[in-house]
Amino acid sequence: MANETVREEVRRIAEAARAASGALAQTSAEERNAALAAMAAALRAHAAEIVAANAEDVEAARAAGTKESLVDRLMLDEGRIEGMAAALEDLAALPDPLGRVQDARTLESGIELERVSVPLGVVAVVYEARPNVTADAAGICLKSGNAAVLRGGSMAARSNEAVARVLADAAEGAGMPRGCIGLVASTDRAAADELMQLHGTVDVLIPRGGAGLIRHCVETSKVPVIETGTGNCHVYLHGSADLERARAIVVNAKCRRYGVCNAAETLLVDEAAAEKFLPAVLADLRERGVALHADERARAVAAESGIEAEPATEDDWATEYLAPELAVRCVAGVDEAVDHVNRYGTKHSEAIVADPADPAGAAAIEAFLARVDAAAVYANASTAFTDGGQFGLGAEIGISTQKLHARGPFALEALTSYKYVLRGDGQVRA
Repeated sequence: MANETVREEVRRIAEAARAASGALAQTSAEERNAALAAMAAALRAHAAEIVAANAEDVEAARAAGTKESLVDRLMLDEGRIEGMAAALEDLAALPDPLGRVQDARTLESGIELERVSVPLGVVAVVYEARPNVTADAAGICLKSGNAAVLRGGSMAARSNEAVARVLADAAEGAGMPRGCIGLVASTDRAAADELMQLHGTVDVLIPRGGAGLIRHCVETSKVPVIETGTGNCHVYLHGSADLERARAIVVNAKCRRYGVCNAAETLLVDEAAAEKFLPAVLADLRERGVALHADERARAVAAESGIEAEPATEDDWATEYLAPELAVRCVAGVDEAVDHVNRYGTKHSEAIVADPADPAGAAAIEAFLARVDAAAVYANASTAFTDGGQFGLGAEIGISTQKLHARGPFALEALTSYKYVLRGDGQVRA
């Protein structure tokens, strides 16, 4: 609205969401699924205008010298918009998370007790350069009966506004309460900070973005936070691993998409098997333009094969590159690999490649899976699978690296709570 301050804008949208949340919680699964279908259809119908708005964001990002890996996260085309629409339809096909009776019993008093799933209420999502999050978050919140307050970053401002407008109009046209999907247009940091102060109006805040954004939300917010973490992910090659399997997994984990949080950022290799793995694996990565930051042992093996690698620093082990860069370290075995992952990892996604038919390989797999502290641990598979869709959860609202309430890819169930419903016939307590 004209002449509205940032504080006024944020409070208006949040209060509209709070007003809508009660009515939204009372809608049926059929009504919410019909709204999701309408939202998917609207994305397809308005794809051209969304792509045009996004093109302006992409042009501005490139003019500002933004890394191409981040531009890739920002960019929308017809195919990605179709993916956003299909994700909304996939959500509609999932079971209703609300009204589920989680527990039912008769108390000693004779009162009938049920524990029933309910929405959280108002969910605020603060995110950066991925406009598809606008559709994912709006859809997941609506399916789970929660009103959504969305605040995207400046890089995707035009894209977010176009997507949110289309979705909000479609949802309201399908009978959902006005204000159930709200976008804070201001990209001023004060807007996010104001959202974080609205305890009692906003029920939970979910940050999606870089380490700085997440840390700021955790340290500043008076609203409870579900922390979505950064992804300093590792692939560990045990000496028993098959070389061709190792090559395929490392390349997929690192190179499938550089700018995503489930991309591998460090390769660990058993020192005794360095000559077995590193010449071929590092050559694969260099062919794809990946810059290597390697410890002394790994650099020596690389040099023997004519592969260029820079000396790794302590900072490299802790870096989420989100770019065609990879740290490489040789370790003495699974114990050292686990220690490295637990020290430098961000508790996101970690993988071991080993031969389960080999006794040493099997033992290493079980040790790695049991002892690594992360939301997702893999044996003989790429970290790229840490994704709500891949886990059968539908579109995800984030990947949580914390341990309370939600962990790993989370969607519908993580946006519900429960209440106790008790039915008596006149009982009073002595």
